[in-house]
Amino acid sequence: MSDSDNVAAMNANREVGIKTASGYPMLLLLLAALIAVIWSMVHVKTEHAYGFGIFFGILAFLFVACGFFMLQPNQVSVISLFGRYLGTEREVGLHWIWPWMGGKKLSIRVNNLISEKIKVNDLRGNPIEMAAQVVWRIHDSAQALYDVNDYKAFVTVQIEAAVRAIGARYPYDDFEHHDITLRGNHDQVGAELREELVKRLVVAGITVDECGFTHLAYAPEIAGAMLRRQQAEAVVAARKTLVEGAVGMVEMALAALSEKQVVELDDERRAAMVSNLMVVLCGERDTQPVVNTGSLYQ
Repeated sequence: MSDSDNVAAMNANREVGIKTASGYPMLLLLLAALIAVIWSMVHVKTEHAYGFGIFFGILAFLFVACGFFMLQPNQVSVISLFGRYLGTEREVGLHWIWPWMGGKKLSIRVNNLISEKIKVNDLRGNPIEMAAQVVWRIHDSAQALYDVNDYKAFVTVQIEAAVRAIGARYPYDDFEHHDITLRGNHDQVGAELREELVKRLVVAGITVDECGFTHLAYAPEIAGAMLRRQQAEAVVAARKTLVEGAVGMVEMALAALSEKQVVELDDERRAAMVSNLMVVLCGERDTQPVVNTGSLYQ
């Protein structure tokens, strides 16, 4: 770990739990303050007592009303006091805090983000287009709120940086299957992308549940040329396989003829047979038989 990483780890906030007051008793107190105000308006006769009761009744009502907050499932509230982090309330329901305490709601629900298509140079320098789909969520509310300026923008930028890093680490394609490629090893590369994202987003208290590539292709300016190259490589590979198979079949045919003594072939006749068999086995068109009525030497 570098010195900058050590400093960041020392300054990082960590989520701690906190239990706030239930909002339901305070809701009864709020109702009592409202009733007190209404009672004062109806029953108090003296002007001085009337004004005094109305003032304190309204003040109590506002004091209690300012402390309510409600949490839905998969929501948390980060509680602070004069800028100092106190803790995170995670319990669902109606809560109440002192009005001078701050509460910031955060959603810890799963988020799904599909990044924009970006142009990256792969390991061999070929320009390619990439886009990723990332499923992420907040696991540490204190880090997400206090350790980065805007955690959603931070996630977007780090996804792009991680996609660029992974795209430059491997070639887009390898017809001979000697290397790990972006197109041919989708699961392995996707797992590395997740590891890269987890490492980059841990500072913001964010974890990645799932990720993968939604778009992966050569850039338009070289797509046509690379397609012709792939087609040429496919033709060459097919020809190579065809020739290797034909040579094996010719060897097998000559060995069988010699072993069973069907015909005695000298070097010239053997060469002619090899030529004919290779034409038959490797030709793209159907062969036409030719009946030789004379001697090979005439």
